[in-house]
Amino acid sequence: MTSNSKALDETHDPSLFSWVTSANGHANFPIQNLPFGLFSPPGGDSRAGIAIGDSILELSALLEYRLLNGLARQAAAAACGGAALNALLGLGAAPRRALRQQVSALLADPARQGLVAPALHPAEACKLHLPVKIGDYTDFYAGIHHATHVGRLFRPDHPLLPNYKYVPVGYHGRASSVQASGMPVRRPWGQVKRVDWESPEYQPAERLDYELELGVFVGLGNDVGTPIPVSDAADHIGGYCLLNDWSARDIQAWEYQPLGPFLAKNFATTISPWIVTPEALAPFGQPQVPRPEADPHPLPYLWDEVDQRQGALGISMQIELLTPGLREKGLAPYRLAVSDTRHLYWTIAQMVAHHTSGGCNLCPGDLLGSGTISSSTPEGFGSLLETTEGGRVAIVLESGEERRFLEDGDEVIITAQAARPGAVTIGFGENRAVILPANKA
Repeated sequence: MTSNSKALDETHDPSLFSWVTSANGHANFPIQNLPFGLFSPPGGDSRAGIAIGDSILELSALLEYRLLNGLARQAAAAACGGAALNALLGLGAAPRRALRQQVSALLADPARQGLVAPALHPAEACKLHLPVKIGDYTDFYAGIHHATHVGRLFRPDHPLLPNYKYVPVGYHGRASSVQASGMPVRRPWGQVKRVDWESPEYQPAERLDYELELGVFVGLGNDVGTPIPVSDAADHIGGYCLLNDWSARDIQAWEYQPLGPFLAKNFATTISPWIVTPEALAPFGQPQVPRPEADPHPLPYLWDEVDQRQGALGISMQIELLTPGLREKGLAPYRLAVSDTRHLYWTIAQMVAHHTSGGCNLCPGDLLGSGTISSSTPEGFGSLLETTEGGRVAIVLESGEERRFLEDGDEVIITAQAARPGAVTIGFGENRAVILPANKA
């Protein structure tokens, strides 16, 4: 991992404030964040923007006003040159960093307010979209506590399979059904076979679940047959989002052997719409949690000392549930779990290196999921499968409702914050979706 990917500069200064007053102290989008995304203002087409406080800065206006130069202008032109931000991600870190620096300077300088303010749109009036055209989607299984808890439900004596601590396990997901926060998720149909049934039946999923994950957008790609070394992998990361890998557990239990997830996963994946850049997260890099001494040392192609010292991230993640009963009674969403990305057994760089180690090419805008991020204790379980012990223990809500798995009308809300002493806290925005009933047969 190169040191440039973790460099701090004036954009991270905790004393930096913006003339966009809503940004100062904003829970997600202070001037120290500046994530990229696609939005539509009322009556307008989709366009590239940057979140700042309660507003969205339209990038094309900065080009039109000639407020950017050099690499920053190149990056903005790439962002505005198509229907998605793949070209921007494909430029790599230097143009992205230059754009971040120049936009930060514009939003911090009161003398530029008159020029820049016309390019701002109220975020609440805009529609947000998927920020990239996702060509491929791979979901990893790097949350070791989740893997252990789930494994224990089915294999009490040997919860982790023998390969888990050697291989960043993953599966190839479905890119076409990845959708932006706010879009509803329809309950899927599939084959289900209960233990006491002689044969399976085709029916709507009854054990619908969420999975709390970190999403990663690929920046620079690689050629087919040319692996990305783990020491260079950070330079290929274009940004991060929040990811909910919806899962139909009853369909999954019947179909996953011998080739793994299929219909139980491919009906929907929800991501938050803002690309939080590696530069914004630079203050929150931290050492990877050391492995227990009894665990095997990663094979050489997965090991880099710099990555181990600073390749993990400190991001607190929360997941909440808003049911029809809570909504009807005006009650707050129920907090299901609080977890942290430090519980990932593999770093993102290790996942990228392993993904490409056999010669697989990654492309700008490809999406990677971290796998469910659970803590070791129940208050941090990242799925209902864990929280309800496979549906055996119900969650009792203040509305009087009970949940073992998700029901129609339920809304799942994921948020996250990166925080540490001496740095301004930044967030990702929301990842939320409501469950709709299954289509009629």
